[in-house]
Amino acid sequence: MKDEKANLNETINRVLSDERDVRVATEPFQKDFPYDRGEETQVTRREFCNFLGVTSAALFVGAAGFAGKAALDARETRSFAAAQIGGAEAMALNSSLNFHYPSERDTAILVRTADGAYHAYGQQCTHLACPVYYAREHQRLECPCHEGAFDATNGNVLYGPPPRPLDIIEIEVRNGQVWAIGRKPSGETRS
Repeated sequence: MKDEKANLNETINRVLSDERDVRVATEPFQKDFPYDRGEETQVTRREFCNFLGVTSAALFVGAAGFAGKAALDARETRSFAAAQIGGAEAMALNSSLNFHYPSERDTAILVRTADGAYHAYGQQCTHLACPVYYAREHQRLECPCHEGAFDATNGNVLYGPPPRPLDIIEIEVRNGQVWAIGRKPSGETRS
């Protein structure tokens, strides 16, 4: 019994390690299941070009779909509900207040400049979305992550890596209370 197991193990190892034995073992089935191992490993130029063409077409169709959706989304005008910014009326000159607008997930910053004017912006830096803060001593919005700065009166980039201005939160003063009434994405015309 031990000899049979040893012979069987030796045969299995030899068959698995020697391609000639595999060909000998599969020869009786070659008529029923014909294939040539040499051709199996070769990819023809036509097959490669077909694969390349199909893959490129699929990538192009996917990219065109995303671009089309983005173009359709850009044509939509979003309407925002007005929201009172609590505590804004009590702000001192040359100070700031954080709030959420248009939703609880969207952080924003309201700045009351030294001349008493209110300005509000989306709080995410346009470089890598770090939260900006109002630097009172410089009277500008600064990004602590990569030393970018924005003008507190219009949101434009003063210096640093940010590629575009901050999103503007449109505000309105009603009976002494400050209300957020809309949001303009960065890149739209600025004054």
